[in-house]
Amino acid sequence: MTCEGLNPMPQARAFRRKPDEVMRLARMGCSHPTRLSFLRQLLRRMQAEGWRFDRPVWEIDAKGVGRAVYRAIGPARSYSLVAFAHDLPPEARSDRVIATAWDATFALFDGTPTPADLDRLAANVPLQEAGRISPRELSLSRANRSVRLFDHVVERLATGAQPDAAMLLETGYLMRTTAVYGSGKFGAADRATIAQRPELSAPFQAEMLSVWLTRAFTVDLVEHLARARGGDLATRLAPELKRGLGVGNSTGLGMAPFLIRHPVLLNNWMLAREEALARVRAQTSVGQAELAGFLTALDEARTNADLWTSAHDIQRAKLADLRGSLVRLVAHVAQGWDQSAAHPWDDLWRWGQDTLTLEGQEALLAAMLEPHGALIDGLGDCMDADEEAHFPINGAMKVTELRAILQAHYGWAVGVDYTQRSQCARFWYVSEDKLEPRLGERHDEPGAEQELPLDTGRQAAALWQAIRDQPDDLPVAHLLLAAPEHRPAVRRAQITARHPFAEIRDNLIADDMLPIDILRCKLAFFGATRFDPRSDRWVRISLFQGTPYPGEMNGGGDEA
Repeated sequence: MTCEGLNPMPQARAFRRKPDEVMRLARMGCSHPTRLSFLRQLLRRMQAEGWRFDRPVWEIDAKGVGRAVYRAIGPARSYSLVAFAHDLPPEARSDRVIATAWDATFALFDGTPTPADLDRLAANVPLQEAGRISPRELSLSRANRSVRLFDHVVERLATGAQPDAAMLLETGYLMRTTAVYGSGKFGAADRATIAQRPELSAPFQAEMLSVWLTRAFTVDLVEHLARARGGDLATRLAPELKRGLGVGNSTGLGMAPFLIRHPVLLNNWMLAREEALARVRAQTSVGQAELAGFLTALDEARTNADLWTSAHDIQRAKLADLRGSLVRLVAHVAQGWDQSAAHPWDDLWRWGQDTLTLEGQEALLAAMLEPHGALIDGLGDCMDADEEAHFPINGAMKVTELRAILQAHYGWAVGVDYTQRSQCARFWYVSEDKLEPRLGERHDEPGAEQELPLDTGRQAAALWQAIRDQPDDLPVAHLLLAAPEHRPAVRRAQITARHPFAEIRDNLIADDMLPIDILRCKLAFFGATRFDPRSDRWVRISLFQGTPYPGEMNGGGDEA
């Protein structure tokens, strides 16, 4: 593991898990957020650098309609969330990507917007895809109220009472975003224009900042509406209840292909996490502070698991696995864990591998990382990627070397018979109406001729057949001149040879493939909690629950 400014730990190499174990969808679909998650990185940086926050604009009327600006002021630059609140009729409210109206819409502005900027954004941001933003904006997003809870909170605060704590815990957010767009979409700044800024160099930092400031807006809005309704009788949300609220999110298939299309980035995310686990396992003792932090993390994991609910059968089974595993883990830590072992954390991890479900193992990973910030937080600097540098194909590579790469990294793919209906049951495509990725059933639906090249296993198998009988010393360039259809598979194979965690090692068009496994892996890296699938293709989650608000950070709030 190497990246600029980070000291490698060669002794950790022996403790790193293998890609064939880590990069399977069944395990990736049990991922938990860790302290390396992107929202945690954002909050730690803002805390360490002493960022300041204010709200220079609040022009919201008694019906909750208007605009506001939330500003984050860093050492070198400022960023402003421009929020527009709308009066949305209930029949117009939808979380689907095809919606055309929302309760609130947002843009993250680079700097401090002028009145002219606000007028320009007011004419475009509420339209979302139908509008147009500029390179001065870093993200575009929208959100809908969690209506029952939102109205309950306003009603209770207006009378001077606090809302029902159980209702807040059950839902966990007052609004949920239905899309947060960045990286050049709809006119926003391209990733390349901001990637060199230290505060935005880690993945998805602009989007995470937008969502975090949106969280503050949602609380301010319910308190504003409560004051408008109750006058002097109204009260503010109690700090402990406020802390437990995050921002919800509804996410569908549009997010899933990202991890497939960005193999180097996926490698760097997974490798950073695996290196972090290996470093903890390599430790030769258990410090008192680390033990206390680990026990606290386990207690929080159990509380989260108890509050975490889902109506989806697959997730309900996983939650049962998680809760059972945490009970066994807590008992083992109290009575069976040998903290005097040569590598006590590794001893605990090996016990977990032998005893716990996949859900339990990945929860144990997150808990083990939690108290070791000084050891692993620097790995966050290794999670970005210059993917263009790895895009060119090495045409001089000989077929014998390419064959060896496929044998070493694609054994999961080359032995599959993709002519079987079950192994080619699905196809990825882009919808005509919203230009969003979708998943079709090959044998039951039309459109397979529009298939996206996300069938990585089938491509690798076809490449294997193409080179199996070729001369060992044939250059790859000669192969591709004759059969250019293999270029994507050759490129991925060469990338994976240098980046072993780049490839999801499962058939992505099989009938038993669950897109929600891909979604959960990516969302865990964001820092999402309360993963609640509504089908095998879309999910609701929560972001930033339990974290500080801008006002707390101004005063030197808790570490993230």
